[in-house]
Amino acid sequence: MTNPDHWSTIRGLVDWLDKENDRTEQEITLRILKLGEETGEVAQAWIGVTGQNPRKGITHSVEDVADELCDAIVTASVALASIVEDPGAHLDAKLARIAARRRTP
Repeated sequence: MTNPDHWSTIRGLVDWLDKENDRTEQEITLRILKLGEETGEVAQAWIGVTGQNPRKGITHSVEDVADELCDAIVTASVALASIVEDPGAHLDAKLARIAARRRTP
């Protein structure tokens, strides 16, 4: 079952991180850099699905890749919510601009 208000959950995670680590420029930088780590884990999982590394063979499932993609989405959402007041509105506006690019006149 999906959470219809995932931004509330994201805000809760941001609040938790703020309490633990504050929200300094350094902390925000680390939240943004964390996204790079998560995308690396997505890549690693996909390589594991394809068996691209002959030394390791097939080490991951598509479900593992999906989980890593979710981790990347949550990490990006936390970073976004750490720097803008209304991350949902910001994402909606960006999605609309991206969608407008694919439309033909």
